[in-house]
Amino acid sequence: MLDKLRIIKQKFDEVSDLIIQPDIILDQKRYIKLSKEYKDLNAVMKVAEEYKALLANIEEAKEIIADGSDEEMTEMAKIEMEEATLRIPKLEEDIKFMLIPKDPEDAKNVIVEIRAGTGGDEASIFAGDLYRMYTKYCSDKGWKTEVEDISEGTSGGFKEIIFSVTGADVYGDMKFESGVHRVQRVPQTETQGRVHTSAATVMVLPEAEEFDVELLPSDIRVDFFCSSGPGGQSVNTTYSAVRLTHIPSGLVAQCQDQKSQHKNKEKAMKVLRSRLYEQELEKKLAADSLKRNSLVSSGDRSAKIRTYNYPQGRVTEHRIGMTLYDLSNVINGDIHRIIEGLKLAENTEKLKELGEVL
Repeated sequence: MLDKLRIIKQKFDEVSDLIIQPDIILDQKRYIKLSKEYKDLNAVMKVAEEYKALLANIEEAKEIIADGSDEEMTEMAKIEMEEATLRIPKLEEDIKFMLIPKDPEDAKNVIVEIRAGTGGDEASIFAGDLYRMYTKYCSDKGWKTEVEDISEGTSGGFKEIIFSVTGADVYGDMKFESGVHRVQRVPQTETQGRVHTSAATVMVLPEAEEFDVELLPSDIRVDFFCSSGPGGQSVNTTYSAVRLTHIPSGLVAQCQDQKSQHKNKEKAMKVLRSRLYEQELEKKLAADSLKRNSLVSSGDRSAKIRTYNYPQGRVTEHRIGMTLYDLSNVINGDIHRIIEGLKLAENTEKLKELGEVL
């Protein structure tokens, strides 16, 4: 472990020198990348300092115990050595996980798209439940959410809702939510009291920076239209809604949430850029067989990842076999335990790939 930490210290010193170089500061893309690397390495260094201090304490305690001339000092040394010995394995485990190569996407903000699936009106209502669950979770994390586009359901909820999340390391947590979410409950419209199964699809896209994706104006067709609400009712009579079509890929993004045509175009451009970026990311994932077979596969959006069973108050996370009988809290945003369980499973996979076994 000490050999690994020496290498990390050398890397930390190297990055510390680089980020203050004028040419690096002028290169925005490289500067942002190095700043993130510095932040990660700095966190490792803090744990490493505690680890090395405990090892030094153990050696000092051993000397005092071996001397044995002062009974009180010897007793204190034994207690200190015991405490340090108990703490060291936990620190070693923390350091192992911190040394796992970070996915550069994890630090990005995200665009989340929730679409009602099978189940008619009930699926739209469930899509609305998922949106509220995520906004509460994001609020707990101190992240900011902003609606990009909405298509409302006829009986409440949403046929589709797209929103952005900004904050620290958002994609690193939210990426686990991509996939099919299934709900089992008695719909409000059900008179016989029968349990129905409905579904909604969640897509989490890392938000692309302007330098991540090059969008040529000549490749984008811009269409303007009137915003509409549930049932096709006209919301306003001005052509403020914007639809962007990326001609080479066929990808489409639209926004009608704002009254300003300019703001709607700006939001639609953000969504389009992220969809294009995610498309390229998928190709990279597909090319990497280890990533393709891992728990977190952004490519397979048809995979059923989680079931919310209301009659039994149960939430089942299928990827790691986790079952929580705490549905009311989960649907109110407390998905922290599920996310942490998925992160642990992913990191354990990565450690095995690196030849480390917990």
